Amino acid sequence: MKFLIIHLLEASAWPMEAPSPYSAFHLGLTAAGILTAFLLARRLSRTQRPVKLLFICGLLLALSEVYKQLFLYYIVNGGHYDWWYFPFQLCSVPMYLCLLLPLLQTAWHGRIARAFYTFLQDYGLLGGVMALAEPSGLMHPYWTLTLHGFLWHFVLIFLGLFCSMRGLGGKSRRRFLSSLPLFLLCCVIATAVNVLSHPYGNADMFYISPYYPNGQVIFHQIALAAGTLPGNLLYILSIILGAAILHWLLRASSANKVNII
Repeated sequence: MKFLIIHLLEASAWPMEAPSPYSAFHLGLTAAGILTAFLLARRLSRTQRPVKLLFICGLLLALSEVYKQLFLYYIVNGGHYDWWYFPFQLCSVPMYLCLLLPLLQTAWHGRIARAFYTFLQDYGLLGGVMALAEPSGLMHPYWTLTLHGFLWHFVLIFLGLFCSMRGLGGKSRRRFLSSLPLFLLCCVIATAVNVLSHPYGNADMFYISPYYPNGQVIFHQIALAAGTLPGNLLYILSIILGAAILHWLLRASSANKVNII
């Protein structure tokens, strides 16, 4: 079984020159992917089984993540696990939420499910857009890894737009605040992964490792000047602010019936 897996991974290890950010490859693929995500979200927003659709998306993300982890382990890192790629970044959370949604269909679970939808709409969409805007982490010397990174974030944009168009994510201030504890819980989990895995690697989940400055553009310089902990706190606040702005924009576009979502 292991031999077959490695053989399949090697067969799909198509090398490429890692694309440059803002190259024709990046801009063209991004434009096509976002447009496709928008059109699919609008078309599928009328579905009568939204939870099933979201679960299928989560399942596809999970299968692609398994492939990515195996590819990194066997092909890129020669049988060593790189904790940097542990699947619990902000952009990984929608996968888990989509897989859990079918378990939250009772009235008792309604509040949790609504928080999940709002998270997908605000934080998931924000993560997808920002990763494509600063795509250095998506560019790899293999076609499969590079396409995986882009397609993953196109799916996040689809999920966010779908939840907005379908009315699942909500537009009220209260609905946004309902997702805040979920985001903060994810920050706690990310920090736990960063701390517990530190003896074995350089995990940087949510880019808030306590051991070195934030690696994100701009925030890296802030962390160098103000310190790692203040830099991480400012980064978390900036994500909350970004999600809040996105929530407000979706609400405003809906209220004004602007045909952008």
